[in-house]
Amino acid sequence: MISKRRKWLSVAPLSVFLALASATAQADGLDSGDTAWMLTSTALVLFMTLPGLALFYGGLVRTKNILSVLMQCFAIACMASVLWFIVGYTMAFGEDGSGWLGGFGKIFLQGVDTDSLSGSYPETVFVMFQMTFAIITPALIIGGYAERIRFSAMMLFSALWLLLVYAPVAHWVWSGDGWLAQRGFMDFAGGGVVHVNAGVAALVAAIYMGQRKGFPMTPMPPHNLAMTVTGACMLWVGWFGFNAGSALAANGSAGMAMLVTHIGAAAGSLAWMAMEWLRFGKPSVLGIVTGMVAGLGTITPASGFVGPAGALIIGLLAGVICFWATQILKRRFEIDDSLDVFPVHGVGGFLGLFMTAVLANKLGGQGFLSEKITSSGQQFIEQLIGAVSIALWCGVVSLVLFKVIDMMVGLRVSEEQETEGLDITQHDERAYNG
Repeated sequence: MISKRRKWLSVAPLSVFLALASATAQADGLDSGDTAWMLTSTALVLFMTLPGLALFYGGLVRTKNILSVLMQCFAIACMASVLWFIVGYTMAFGEDGSGWLGGFGKIFLQGVDTDSLSGSYPETVFVMFQMTFAIITPALIIGGYAERIRFSAMMLFSALWLLLVYAPVAHWVWSGDGWLAQRGFMDFAGGGVVHVNAGVAALVAAIYMGQRKGFPMTPMPPHNLAMTVTGACMLWVGWFGFNAGSALAANGSAGMAMLVTHIGAAAGSLAWMAMEWLRFGKPSVLGIVTGMVAGLGTITPASGFVGPAGALIIGLLAGVICFWATQILKRRFEIDDSLDVFPVHGVGGFLGLFMTAVLANKLGGQGFLSEKITSSGQQFIEQLIGAVSIALWCGVVSLVLFKVIDMMVGLRVSEEQETEGLDITQHDERAYNG
């Protein structure tokens, strides 16, 4: 009997084993398809920061500062990962918390093991998926203080900001008992939690730290646009995990989120290119990839609620409005948000949150969580309350952190160090030695 069973196992097709494994997993509440998709999405979102954002930002700065940007992205990824393990995850998603902050029952990931589930997939995967969001959000802020911040100050600010701003806001919006979630605030994949948060922090950084030496009179063109475009392409691909992964399942909502994400990116690129073409006479490579990021950031909060037509509208608006926001911030107000974090991510996040109220459940919208929508007008008010609350909390805490860190270790490098470049003065290395 035993020999016959072994013989059957040796010749049975792989599909039989997969079917048996799937049936067992289903009985235990685990869905292998959802698990596989969430593992893939997690890798895609991490890919957005390393190497996507690192290359995108690295190409935009001057030659003497590229290593500093790459180092900042890499160091933030490492630091945020450890903090998320120690206390960040439980602050954002811990049980028995308040509407303002998660409980501390999962400090050091207590109770998270191979048997614990988050819906239909392992909780370990959810921890890791959310960790990648906690990595990229403070990394986005780099663009606001690029080329002039001390590395020690950057590390302190990023660590404290992650715990005091990002984790609480993630709890407000994405935890079941979060006070904004309870009100019906709609942010599918991070328009408020990621983009408004990072954009406002970058704006505060740019204003508090002041302009780079020579700005705006001295030209400061990107040193390697090919690198920037390469990073932008990686961001586009990784964003599918960012938005479609936020469906937290391999289902129709994930498929629609992927579709509208792509349409939003394409429309944002074309709209920005058109605006630049009309205003300056020629379309630029930097413009079209910046429009892509604007389209992606703006569709993010709406990606679980709108259909393709809504995504086209949002993407086109993102390209136009974020283009003008960039022109106004730098040319009229002369605020040196070095890599345009606020006008692209911040303004795009606000726009996406508001357009979610206008377009959700219309033009082929998905209706995900549609039971929370009573009317577009009422939902717009909820979106406004949420967006303003996030911006105020982020702005105030970020300003306090900058002031405290400035007194502790000094925030900005000296003029001589800025002239020489952060690669040498902060890391004693050069990117190009030829």
